[in-house]
Amino acid sequence: MTQGEALTVLKTGANVFLTGEPGSGKTHTINAFVNWLRASGLEPSVTAATGIAATHVGGMTLHSWSGIGISNSLSKAEIDHIASKEHVARRIQKATVLIIEEISMLSAATFEMADAICREVRRVDKPFGGLTVILVGDFFQLPPVSRDKSVQFAYTSLTWKDLNPLNCYLTEQYRQDDGVFLDVLSAIRRGEVEELHHEELMARHVPAPEIPPEIPKLFSHNADVDRINADELAKLKSASYKFRMSSKGKDSLIEGLKRGCLSPEILELKEGATVMFTKNSPQGKFVNGTLGTITGWGVDGMPIVTTKGGTAITTEPMEWQVEEQGKVKASVSQIPLRLAYAMTVHKSQGMSMDAAAMDLSKAFEYGQGYVALSRVRRLSGVYLTGLNARALEVHPEILEKDRDFRAASEAAREAFEAMPEKEKTNMQKKFVKAMGGAWFDGTVPEGKAGKVTEGGLPGRLAETLQTVRDSKTLKETAKSRGLAVSTVVSHLEELAELGKLVRADFSHLVPMDIVDEIHEALEGATSDKLSPVFHALNGRHAFETIRLVRLMRD
Repeated sequence: MTQGEALTVLKTGANVFLTGEPGSGKTHTINAFVNWLRASGLEPSVTAATGIAATHVGGMTLHSWSGIGISNSLSKAEIDHIASKEHVARRIQKATVLIIEEISMLSAATFEMADAICREVRRVDKPFGGLTVILVGDFFQLPPVSRDKSVQFAYTSLTWKDLNPLNCYLTEQYRQDDGVFLDVLSAIRRGEVEELHHEELMARHVPAPEIPPEIPKLFSHNADVDRINADELAKLKSASYKFRMSSKGKDSLIEGLKRGCLSPEILELKEGATVMFTKNSPQGKFVNGTLGTITGWGVDGMPIVTTKGGTAITTEPMEWQVEEQGKVKASVSQIPLRLAYAMTVHKSQGMSMDAAAMDLSKAFEYGQGYVALSRVRRLSGVYLTGLNARALEVHPEILEKDRDFRAASEAAREAFEAMPEKEKTNMQKKFVKAMGGAWFDGTVPEGKAGKVTEGGLPGRLAETLQTVRDSKTLKETAKSRGLAVSTVVSHLEELAELGKLVRADFSHLVPMDIVDEIHEALEGATSDKLSPVFHALNGRHAFETIRLVRLMRD
């Protein structure tokens, strides 16, 4: 199934299990669905099975969202107690669509507990109290973390059976474009690894001392990662600089963000250090997994990273947020970097990497080797220091179940393909209306092109736009929204890309007597980088002010 076909199914309001190989676009598809929901006036509840995954999607763990915490089981009395908590009951009652990311890492027991809480709160004896539920993940990847080796996958639960989700199995590939490598990964996924595939991988065997120092290393255990990162940083004789994470919001939510954030609470860097970006740039300058080296410091003290492609990027703090019903409940701000000498396979899940060195001689979990290998785009980017048989094995139970998922997806695809477009559109309209939203078909009405309206905007952008219009200064806007100043400007840049911003919306935030000066500096720039403009102006104006003036030109 293509991403477009899956998105059509999602928009009908059906319960869906969205799956596919690493790099098939699951995250891209779910983001498109979330944006469509928000454009229709519906705010989904975005959750994930782990803290790291929750941080990636700007949500919270399902454990926190449902109030079950770290419980392994719940009695009827405990369910009643959790359901009676005002903050839990309020968020579950307000919910319309529940998205659960990394479903492979959620146990059947946890899945059933969350279901029981939703039924109790909503007083509806249907899966999750009648919520539309979207499950996202790949069961070939890492399984639920548990001391109990008999832990069951979520799809084995009675709740999954009652939910009866439509299967959308994405079959396109956007990460790997190396045919030989794709063949190896597909063989691992099918449980059909042959001597040829083993030889292809072993051709990438490199003794540890010969691995280029800038290549990140993936390990199974945290202890190896911490030791290598500390040792490599200590070898650098340049001055050390530390960047501390700042935070806003409820302490418990902040702690969850800190645990899930790939950038550390205290980021120590030196010139010459190998680093990796931990977020996607809104302007497309880097992605989560882009490698580089610290090559200097900006006039504001921010690290300058030169990527493997030779692009110099002056970094600035970015935010990780927990949103609930379109409101930011907590946020942390940090430079979106981490030392990249080593990281765990677990933390690499979800990343797309140009290269990685991995010791798979100690792989102990089904899927661990598959996850590590599938992070990398091409076989030429794989550096193997060791390999055992378990590293090339996936869970035998999943092999059989995966065939069922593929068959069910194909049946769903054929059914929707045979359905008239008008019928599909009517299903989508009924879903939006039933949830209390307003139908949005993604087009601009005739005669309205270029006109700025609130219709069709994600909730966070619409709120920022209105706040900007009502505020006198950029700092006042940021304070009202509970966001960093840089995040407010990023929202305005997104609005401009969507064609939903005009100069009159924000020009009052910039003193008119400095506009011409910044305009002139921007005109003289030889690239779209703002650092040279900042230096040309001798640091008199903040980066955010320069970005606003640049928006006036666009």
